[in-house]
Amino acid sequence: MPARASLWSTLTDPLVHQNPVTLQILGICSALAVTTSVATALTMSAALTAVLVMSAGLISLIRHHIPGSIRLIVQIVIVASLVIVIDQILQAYLFEISQKLSVFVSLITTNCLVLGRTESFSRHNPPGRSMVDALGNGLGYSLVLVVIGSVRELFGAGSLLGLQVFQTVDQGGWFTPLSLMLLAPSAFFLLGGLVWILRTLLPDQTETLELLSPDKPEDLS
Repeated sequence: MPARASLWSTLTDPLVHQNPVTLQILGICSALAVTTSVATALTMSAALTAVLVMSAGLISLIRHHIPGSIRLIVQIVIVASLVIVIDQILQAYLFEISQKLSVFVSLITTNCLVLGRTESFSRHNPPGRSMVDALGNGLGYSLVLVVIGSVRELFGAGSLLGLQVFQTVDQGGWFTPLSLMLLAPSAFFLLGGLVWILRTLLPDQTETLELLSPDKPEDLS
């Protein structure tokens, strides 16, 4: 039971309490760039999660055979190889979405979240536990992207997953799309607002102040 509970916490903690995007501020470039719609957010989430889980399993399997001096090179080669495969699959079966994602699928290779989990967790844990940790972090990343993507698509185009939710003025309805929601700055502010909400609801996520203001200003005279 303790082992099962430990695996469960490894899987669920990254969803909210240890979320890699909102708490550790990892992988935010793609969170800002590919969340103009739920479809692109889901596709990017699935691609990163697949790469993260497979790379975690592979690196954990060979962790005792990787010389420390070249461990980062080996990890990057493994991740890059998996990214190429995922990118080719997207181009073959989801070409339009692949075009919208542009270079951001390829940039999974250098995503801080992927390299961070392989370096800090997969190198020190067995394959099963490493893949569970990778899946949890991938789902936590996905949750943030889907939330931001849903808000941006809903208020930027009045739709979700291509299905019209609000009838726009052009369609004879009442809703005027907020074009700002489809620009990168909106994702930045939405992500900042999400971080603020979570750290308000969960005070333990608030970072300790490194510098404290003095009670009284020093006399410089």
